[in-house]
Amino acid sequence: MNWIELMGHSGSLLSSITFMPQVYKVWQTKRTQDLSLSMMLIVFSSTIVWIIYGVGLMLWPVIICNSIICLLSLMLIYFKLSFEKKNG
Repeated sequence: MNWIELMGHSGSLLSSITFMPQVYKVWQTKRTQDLSLSMMLIVFSSTIVWIIYGVGLMLWPVIICNSIICLLSLMLIYFKLSFEKKNG
């Protein structure tokens, strides 16, 4: 693996973990009032586009990173919709 690939995988890892603290905090507290549903929907949509791009060019760092972010953004969307119903 050359240094360019290493940078791609490192960037992929760092980008993938950006949503993890937020998902964990929302899961613990069940509070989503400060989360923007529109922002999460935009993030979800953009990750789908990036996954398609990554698959088309077989760019594994792009595919892996955006698949993880897609899953995490889906979790936040689910939490936003379900916890706000419960918390009224």
